[in-house]
Amino acid sequence: MATGILDSPILCRSNQESVRILDTVLLAKSDPYPLRLRGSALPARRPSCRALLVKVNPVSTASVPVRSAQNPTELAARFERDALPLLDQLYGAAMRMTRNPADAEDLVQETYAKAFSSFASYKEGTNLKAWLYRIMTNTYINTYRKKQRQPYHSPAEEMTDAQVAEVANHHATGLRSAEVEALDNLPDETIKHALNELPEDRRMVVYYADVEGLPYKEISEIMDTPIGTVMSRLHRGRKQLRESLRDVALAAGIGGEGGEL
Repeated sequence: MATGILDSPILCRSNQESVRILDTVLLAKSDPYPLRLRGSALPARRPSCRALLVKVNPVSTASVPVRSAQNPTELAARFERDALPLLDQLYGAAMRMTRNPADAEDLVQETYAKAFSSFASYKEGTNLKAWLYRIMTNTYINTYRKKQRQPYHSPAEEMTDAQVAEVANHHATGLRSAEVEALDNLPDETIKHALNELPEDRRMVVYYADVEGLPYKEISEIMDTPIGTVMSRLHRGRKQLRESLRDVALAAGIGGEGGEL
């Protein structure tokens, strides 16, 4: 009989500890954005993470492909050690994708279930966060985006080969504009609301670049999109974000004379 995700050593050494940690991260939706891992007890009114986890299709350690030097127990321990600490970051990205807490929770749960079931194929020492983001992005595209009433579709937005060559290896955060830096002074909730209003493809590129600080190359791999398209969407997303926040920023004394947004 296959064991469920709560009965396997996938997450923590005990079920109670796994529920506590997952509750702490997945259900801390009222914290300032971006989410931060908290260790305090949660209010009783929030739903149990155990109830959320049973939505995920059960996986068992027996279903994990085993490489010669790794058994399921070792894989589960490594997954717990390396993948679980990234849970809050994935939830933040899931919220930007779905813009719905319940869907974000489901998306993160399904992402971790899929990641655990294929963890033997992950090459230790490579970028685990990017690997998890890629699984989550694909899961969202294949499942959750289809549930939205008005999914956003846009044509590919390419830049020239010369532009791509100039910045192919440049870290995204190194290209943040002065205007975007100025917007850091606005309240988190204001930025979050404006970010949520961006079209899906631009929203995720801005999130990965300016919140997570990922390089263009990693964003390209995560979204399975050419680097030129990533650059173009980032430029358009930042511009749209800046324009949507113009009035708020000016009212807050940001921009204006010599520093127009």
